[in-house]
Amino acid sequence: MIRVAYLLTQDRGGPVDVTVTLAAALIASGQAEVRVFGPPPARRAELLAGHHEPISVPRKGDLAAARRAVAALRAWRPDILHAQDRRAGLVTAGLRFRHPVVQTYHGVPDDVAESWFLGARRPPPSVYTRAVLTGDALVARTATRTVVPSAAMGRFLRRRLRVPADRLAQIDNCVPLPDCAPPAGPVRSLAFVGLLVPRKGLLQLLDALAMPGTMPPDATLTVIGDGPQRTEAERRAARRELAGRVTFLGFRADVADLLRQHDALVLPSTMEQQPLVIAEAMAAGKPVVATNTGGVADMLAVPGGASYLAPPGDVPALAERLRALLADPDPARTGRLLAARARERFAPEAGARRHLALYRELLALSRAV
Repeated sequence: MIRVAYLLTQDRGGPVDVTVTLAAALIASGQAEVRVFGPPPARRAELLAGHHEPISVPRKGDLAAARRAVAALRAWRPDILHAQDRRAGLVTAGLRFRHPVVQTYHGVPDDVAESWFLGARRPPPSVYTRAVLTGDALVARTATRTVVPSAAMGRFLRRRLRVPADRLAQIDNCVPLPDCAPPAGPVRSLAFVGLLVPRKGLLQLLDALAMPGTMPPDATLTVIGDGPQRTEAERRAARRELAGRVTFLGFRADVADLLRQHDALVLPSTMEQQPLVIAEAMAAGKPVVATNTGGVADMLAVPGGASYLAPPGDVPALAERLRALLADPDPARTGRLLAARARERFAPEAGARRHLALYRELLALSRAV
């Protein structure tokens, strides 16, 4: 049985949610012995009971904490070491380990614009971000394999960061699959899920909803998440056009349940790769209004389904897509198609199967050397 160690340095966010889901699926499969090293996860930590070892690497450059993490990993003697966030990748980059080291590259820093991500010269990210990306490139060249959730991210690593193609593997993210509960009628309750930061586009969403003719009188928006833009978002939501129709819930651990209670998801980010919340909404049978960034279009492309994609940052186009969704007399049809696609691509069992295949391939290659 393969012994797989996952390393995390944070307690919440997409990398943590993916790791918890993947680890639980591998444990349930009976084909791998799994241990997650890192802070206790903020969501669904109970799934790792008996398979979690608390460690802390609270910041980059904390060499003492990194040495303690490495010692804990070595003591457990895994066959595969898999770093699941950026800081974890840095911890493992210089580690001399006799078996394969894998990392997952979940996303670029926040100030990377979609145009630069796709290959344009402008607008370039900050000097600090370029330094971070240089570190990312070095880590990816050091790891035995770097897993990317979206094909778009793989292209970015090859073209912009010059990571050799044979060091990359594309594996979809995996999410818990809720029961399919498509809208019972026209969409009237919208949900936004994410950090309240500029990259997620909440302020643009509120501006789009406030445009004349966008939001029917009985439509509402629920904002699930917190962050530095909350004060400004609450101010914009208090405008006459939206007053009393936008609810802010803050950070919640029950996102899957909340998605089932709403008719549709809206995620107008300026940069994404393969957002977990879109996969969760798809699995729940909810139509999605989103921006055409990263791997989002690929996720939502289902034959026969309605498409509600807007260019990133384009408020009038976002308002038009929202009007189309809210006017659809049968959004459940698209919801059911999305749910079927989510079960093919994002089921935990599918993620576990694909990761096991990668781990076995890498172990076979390492033994042949």
